[in-house]
Amino acid sequence: MPTPRHRLFRAGFTALSALGADRWLAPLARGRGLILTFHHVRPEPPGPFAPNALLTITPDFLDRTLTQLAARGFELIGLDAVPQRLAEPRPGRPFAVLTFDDGYRDNLDHARPVLARHGAPWTLFVTSAFADGEGRLWWVELERAVARLDRIHLGPGLDWSARTAAEKGAAFEGAYRALRAGPEDRLLAAIAGLCREAGLAPGTVARDWCLDWDALRALARDPAVTFGAHTLTHPMLAKHGADFARREMAESRARIAAETGREVRHLSYPVGDPTSAGPREFAIARELGFATAVTTRPGHLFAAHAGHLHALPRVSINGVHQRQAALAGLLSGVPFLAWNRGRRLNVA
Repeated sequence: MPTPRHRLFRAGFTALSALGADRWLAPLARGRGLILTFHHVRPEPPGPFAPNALLTITPDFLDRTLTQLAARGFELIGLDAVPQRLAEPRPGRPFAVLTFDDGYRDNLDHARPVLARHGAPWTLFVTSAFADGEGRLWWVELERAVARLDRIHLGPGLDWSARTAAEKGAAFEGAYRALRAGPEDRLLAAIAGLCREAGLAPGTVARDWCLDWDALRALARDPAVTFGAHTLTHPMLAKHGADFARREMAESRARIAAETGREVRHLSYPVGDPTSAGPREFAIARELGFATAVTTRPGHLFAAHAGHLHALPRVSINGVHQRQAALAGLLSGVPFLAWNRGRRLNVA
């Protein structure tokens, strides 16, 4: 069920489409190109309680996205080409880069055939612990625990009924926001406790959902794929010390390169918002020699991003908004116009 925030976004996309603003404002808003963010690609429709549905699109919508990119004149390029394209003195054809975070099996099963039909290069950001079949996909664990429980209790003032789909949605949102606001060890411990209360074992999702090293080694034979680092354990780096953050970035790159035999030149910050990655993390990624590092800050790319290659914004293809109006708006850059022009490059 869409949240009020998502309904507001939907209304905005519809209005942009009705006014034709996604067309006539695009030359002003679009910039030189954009990096798209994807997570899951799978055909199954979400159930009535699906708080992580924003992370999932269908193969058909991926196909429509690639078709629309071509129709709007975008050139699909690999992430390796982005620094040069941003540094060119004169803008050429707008470009689009396709990135997939976390390393899910459905990227291989459902996304790769669509990408191959379009001849599209793509980047897969791998979390080492997930490829090991370990690690904590805690947002999935929280969803599964809330789905099983009738009440969510995390302490004084953090108590929600969770009997109906609507109540479960509110409980998930409340617990998610409360836990995200605090230390990550508290978040992980609290969700592990909810899992045990629900009869679930924390730390077991990755072995079913994520590509293992054998699958990644096989995928490494595909020249259309670029591997990027998504840290060792998918932490919110800004909530930890600098040495911890540096180790997560550097050792994940080394592990992926050793397992796949492929050079790893790019990094995606887990979660990627300002509470998870900021100027300290950007500096560490630059010092470690990554060619680029991407955030989840929203926006298109402009020439000045050539000086901020370790804080690049992306445009998320949101599973709650799998509609033509939303896609057209996002590709036009119009929803980010005030943001990009007001806060410039969105790299703070």
